[in-house]
Amino acid sequence: MSDYDVAIVGAGIAGSILAKHLSQKGKSVVVLEAGGRTANTWPEYQANVERYQAAGAKVPNSPYPSTGGAPSPDVLDIGRVQPGGPPSDTGYFVQYGPVAFGSDYLRSAGGTTLHWLGTSLRFTPADFELQKRYGRGVDWPIRYGDLEPDYGRAEWEIGVSADVADQQYCGITFAKGYNYPMQRIPLSWADQWAAKGLDGKKVLLDGRQVAVRVTSTPQGRNSIPNAGYEPVGAVGAPHRGLRCEGNSSCIPICPVQAKYNALKTLTQAVESGAVVRTQCLVTRVIHSGATGDVAALEYLPYEDGSLSTAAPERVTADVYVLAGNAIENARLLLASKVTDKSGELGCNLMDHPFLLFWGRAPEPIGPYRGPSSTAGIEVLRDGPFRKDRAAFRVELGNWGWYLAAGGPWTDVEGAIRDEGLFGADLRETLGDRVARQFRFGPLIEQLPSKKNQVKLDSRYLDPLGQPRPVIRYEVDDYTKAGMAAAEDLCTQALDLLGVDQLTRFTDPGTGQYAVYNGKPYAWMGAGHVVGTHRMGPTAEKGVVDSRQRVWRHQNLYAAGAGSMATLATGNPTLTLAALTFRTLDGILDDLGGRPA
Repeated sequence: MSDYDVAIVGAGIAGSILAKHLSQKGKSVVVLEAGGRTANTWPEYQANVERYQAAGAKVPNSPYPSTGGAPSPDVLDIGRVQPGGPPSDTGYFVQYGPVAFGSDYLRSAGGTTLHWLGTSLRFTPADFELQKRYGRGVDWPIRYGDLEPDYGRAEWEIGVSADVADQQYCGITFAKGYNYPMQRIPLSWADQWAAKGLDGKKVLLDGRQVAVRVTSTPQGRNSIPNAGYEPVGAVGAPHRGLRCEGNSSCIPICPVQAKYNALKTLTQAVESGAVVRTQCLVTRVIHSGATGDVAALEYLPYEDGSLSTAAPERVTADVYVLAGNAIENARLLLASKVTDKSGELGCNLMDHPFLLFWGRAPEPIGPYRGPSSTAGIEVLRDGPFRKDRAAFRVELGNWGWYLAAGGPWTDVEGAIRDEGLFGADLRETLGDRVARQFRFGPLIEQLPSKKNQVKLDSRYLDPLGQPRPVIRYEVDDYTKAGMAAAEDLCTQALDLLGVDQLTRFTDPGTGQYAVYNGKPYAWMGAGHVVGTHRMGPTAEKGVVDSRQRVWRHQNLYAAGAGSMATLATGNPTLTLAALTFRTLDGILDDLGGRPA
């Protein structure tokens, strides 16, 4: 007899969705989370807000305490890589380059949704058949139509705010009569100003004239609910955070918790009977051989970075799910020597290189108000150009030059130190300069590649003696050509808006820097960690099948962004959640709990 019906590794969005819906179906569920449990009460959450406010560097993980036993990667720990030289070993990642993998994640109950922006875009139909249409990448074993119902389930789980009419571009369709759970977040003043200056205007791109349009961005944060949807408030304070208040710190933390995070779903899972154990680092998936069933999960419970017991403990279940980050899932599968006939396990690590183009608008446009981004230029996410170069989407930023040049702090510092301003002169100068800050942020498509790998090396261990991720990562010419096209678009769009352009590409000191056709490009990671156990139509072409079941072990699933065959241009969380609902159906079939 197994201890549980289902054992899940990871309490992020995938693990929380599965735990909630399986337990509501009467299944016994245990969730083992390597990290700690933070923000489980309203006072704990407010302590995280205060930690963020006090932090000198307000990076994604700054509000959240790290556990000693399961450290999280941090963007501040990503050092310069030296191709051909010793690895960069300054943080949790061990990196060999030739460029740095620049994205982090959070190992904690709630996972990286504790610091995500909330962007909830569907992939386009073409994204699922890139090889068939354009001869690039690989095709998924499913199509947009297969996942469309699950997109709806995911949007209602997260509570996405958007209007269907805004999202029908590049072939994206919706079920007849479908509505998002909540109305779209209002466009910022800067969005409206940009739309007025750009909508219907044409730019020269890839040798042809292309019309530009500003589109509202679907977001996982509370606005005005549509019929049939009840907004979920803050964990521990259900009457707080029922509307976005425009506090302007979505990354890394919403002070009122109006933005969705997986703790909201995890709390409902616990209320339905799921057992959640934090600070339990799963070290091995125990299986009987190449095609044998999984027999147990082995894990190390710890406190304050020290082992709680002398020996590993085990838990058994009928079905096992690895629901961690793409890098952590790959790390565990590799450490467990799970059989992979495709040769793709640990390969195809992807992210969106995130570029910045900025300048000063000719009039005040109200930056530093509201969510980081409420609109984007999405109409270029697909097209025939994908035969030759990467697609991209352009995020319109509401936070001025915060990411680009450290505004508004650097504006204050420069005016005082370099210009000697103070008092009324300082206020007047800042009021003019800061109020006109504007930026674009294109996110560039990256193709899967066997060269981009997560491996293990016994020389590099974490505090509990487990292997850390060893990463080799590069950006190819296909993606660099997408960067060049994004520069063409953003430069022309800023000209159309009359923006005094101040963009400069300098080496950020991390190796996220390249020269293409004689031009330099610097980028940062978008936090979109994808690939490593991609789905395929057969065991020879993928690690998991279309429901994320590991091909060689019939009672083992690997769920999450690691299963995505390609990354395309959409932020991955919504698609990750939609795939999780497909996995939910598969598990219920396995357990005999769902009608055929």
